[in-house]
Amino acid sequence: MSDTFSVKLPSGEIWTPTFVSTLDQQKCIGCGRCFKVCPRGVLELVGLDEEGAHVALDGEDEDDEYEKKVMTIAHRELCIGCTACAKICPKKCYTHSAAHV
Repeated sequence: MSDTFSVKLPSGEIWTPTFVSTLDQQKCIGCGRCFKVCPRGVLELVGLDEEGAHVALDGEDEDDEYEKKVMTIAHRELCIGCTACAKICPKKCYTHSAAHV
């Protein structure tokens, strides 16, 4: 059985960071608040077409290529477990979990 990854803080307290595990794109409104607070570049805003497939956003707002914008977890491996994305999300789209070692 594996243990979860924990850190001993200078105060002596043990902290178990929880890392981003899922993002509910059905709830996501594409506001970008989570993207702005993520210090590590974990997230990426993409468009969703009529079939639900991701469409890259190239900076030009071509509304006919996608139905709505949503956030994605682009670089999960960069997450440091701060949960800033979940704290600022108005729709509570994020789930976090501890890492097992």
